[in-house]
Amino acid sequence: MGIYDGKKGLITGVFNKQSIAWAIADQIMSEGGECGFSYMPDKPDDARKKNLGRITKLTEGNPRVKFLQPMDVTNDEHIGVVMDCCRNELGKIDFLLHSIAFALPTDLKGDTIATSRDGFKLAMEISAYSLLALANAAQDVLNDGASILTLTYFGGEKAVPGYNVMGVCKAALDSIVKYLAFDLGPRGIRVNALSAGPLQTISGRGAGVDEMLGLYEGMAPLGRNITHDEAGSSGSFLLSSQSSGITGEILHLDGGYNAMGSPGRLLDKFKK
Repeated sequence: MGIYDGKKGLITGVFNKQSIAWAIADQIMSEGGECGFSYMPDKPDDARKKNLGRITKLTEGNPRVKFLQPMDVTNDEHIGVVMDCCRNELGKIDFLLHSIAFALPTDLKGDTIATSRDGFKLAMEISAYSLLALANAAQDVLNDGASILTLTYFGGEKAVPGYNVMGVCKAALDSIVKYLAFDLGPRGIRVNALSAGPLQTISGRGAGVDEMLGLYEGMAPLGRNITHDEAGSSGSFLLSSQSSGITGEILHLDGGYNAMGSPGRLLDKFKK
């Protein structure tokens, strides 16, 4: 018996095997859950359909995978189609994982002060507003007592050089979590965020994860970085009934890095 036996839900934002969303989905399915997946649409001129190919490679042959559907979260019709897939293939759902973020490379890599107006709008729409859009569209397919989880990062709470405009988006996302928790609370629907430390993912590499790994290892009380398995376990916990009393929370999965007010043991490297 798994903790997800009889449970069904929607997973968004899986890009490849290194995605935190995949680590969570894989854990859910190993515990008996059934999942529908949305993924970033392929470009019209991409004859190879690389995005579809990546997620198909991960999910092919798994009887717990109920559908694969492209979704552009800036398009309400796309979101509606995904919700129709949930109704048709899953019925009512018990969990929804939001793992979607994007900023133009020129804005992400440049100083925050130089973020373009259009780039800011796009990054905020995809990285923050999309959680509101998905939660709103999913209201009639979510069971009472369901759980919604999004993925955030410490750069939304403190200034993290290199994270730049995405940190501003994550700050908005963190606030949305709290307001959605209030709005959906009367139905027992919980909304939380998982704030993972640096991992080797597509988005992580875009934000300079290689430089962050050594910093976290040196500063975190546990003296190490987290793993994909830990992200999967923590995320699946927050989406399960085992966290039934938790909502409006940001769970930091970073070896305790966020608790530090000084560089900690990292200072030992500078002692004479």
